[in-house]
Amino acid sequence: MPKVGMEPVRRKALVEATIHEIGRAGTLDVTVSQIAKRAGMSSALAHHYFGGKTQIFMAAMRHILSQYGVEVRRRLKKAKSPEERLRALIDANFAPSNFREEVISAWMNFYVLAQNEEEARRLLNVYYRRLHTNLLHELRPLMGEGAPEAARRLEALIDGVYLRQSLRQDRPDPELASTLVLGCLEMELARAGALEPAARIYQFTKKEPSE
Repeated sequence: MPKVGMEPVRRKALVEATIHEIGRAGTLDVTVSQIAKRAGMSSALAHHYFGGKTQIFMAAMRHILSQYGVEVRRRLKKAKSPEERLRALIDANFAPSNFREEVISAWMNFYVLAQNEEEARRLLNVYYRRLHTNLLHELRPLMGEGAPEAARRLEALIDGVYLRQSLRQDRPDPELASTLVLGCLEMELARAGALEPAARIYQFTKKEPSE
């Protein structure tokens, strides 16, 4: 029988092991046995806590989204103006805890899972709605009617940075990734006349992406 009080600890270990195994394999083609072995427990115990592989994947996805939410809230607490909050929202997507190899791989595979798994699709839609709503809320005071389109462009760029990184061989660079999207944010604001002075547009561009 599982030890009393150990369930939360073991669930967390299995979730982290799932993210690492997906990152290692680069696909969802991993077994409960592989996940359990990395977590230091038996397959039977993993099944006891989650029921099956799909349920473990969903738990890993919820964990990643939860960590993302923590980063968003932490950064927003320090932001005062709409522009600062926009930077905080973008930065949160590329926090070191989020923009790392195994999490990027997990995101890419969850996109695939969402094509056929209703729960995965629902979770991704929750993320997209929250990101869009948050960006739109801060863009409206700065851009007015142009805010919805600007929000969609920024969302697509965030997805694109993750997708491109998943295809690269070099290690993720959170600072550079954030810089790329922040540069586009500043161009959106400058085009709308919401950024003073124009020289600030590229202030975050410190490095060029390598090929």
